[in-house]
Amino acid sequence: MRLSDQTIAFFGLGSMGYGMAATLIRAGAAVYGFDVAPGPVEKLVGEGGRQAGVAEAGAQADAAVIVVLNAAQLEAVLFGADGIAAHLRPGAVIIACPTIAPDQARALATRCGELGLHYLDAPISGGAAKAARGALSVMASGSPDALAAARPVLDAVAETVFDLGPEPGAGSAMKAINQMLAGVHIAAMAEAVTFGMTQGISPQKTLEVIPQCAGTSWMFENRAPHIVAGDYTPHSAVDIWPKDLGIVLDVARGAKFSAPLTAAALQQFLAASGSGLGREDDAAVAKVYARNAGLNLPGDD
Repeated sequence: MRLSDQTIAFFGLGSMGYGMAATLIRAGAAVYGFDVAPGPVEKLVGEGGRQAGVAEAGAQADAAVIVVLNAAQLEAVLFGADGIAAHLRPGAVIIACPTIAPDQARALATRCGELGLHYLDAPISGGAAKAARGALSVMASGSPDALAAARPVLDAVAETVFDLGPEPGAGSAMKAINQMLAGVHIAAMAEAVTFGMTQGISPQKTLEVIPQCAGTSWMFENRAPHIVAGDYTPHSAVDIWPKDLGIVLDVARGAKFSAPLTAAALQQFLAASGSGLGREDDAAVAKVYARNAGLNLPGDD
């Protein structure tokens, strides 16, 4: 079925979810948007989205896309009071995008399967900018039927869809690998930029040099400009990382795998959150390093 013939119930209109939902509207889908905050829903309606109750939207929906914060919110959207799963027709597909543990993905897939619903474990990566232009990466795992049912949506919102096999949970495992690297790289970026300041190297100069050298990373090039600008408007907030790196360490613990770099990065994000920086951009972890070293970052009074 073409996307232009489909109806989508979309849950979670945050920085990434909103861009995905708007992309689906531009691609011709009928999109019902849901969020705990009314503002994004109203904005989406202004861009061509539709508005209805969960029951009405679910009765029409070919797919439910869920882009919420964690497993508890995902389960609530699916099976809580007025959860969407009870209203979807058998054969509809649930595209679950939050970062959750692999065993949680498997458990939710089983519950959905008992209702005759397809479940695609489909974590996403790429950030708000790529979400807005339909250029995300999706780490998908689920039955061939689930992937086929989700394909029109995935092709609209993603530049790359990785098929990680028929078992739900593999997508979430790959997302854990990605978040391990991403969280460590952000903390390493903050550490490197502030270390440079102790040596008389400004953040601006570090940003000029390191992207041309072997020590660079995507996270360095994406987040260091926030520090240089002194702008911590949250594109991805500090408080995401205690959750995501906590999931990574829980999975590692279950595998009896030591992950000391991840644990060290987690402590820095916890320190940032505990300092009241939780809702700032995750580059604000640099403020922990700067405070401990007695440094003034760009934009500091």
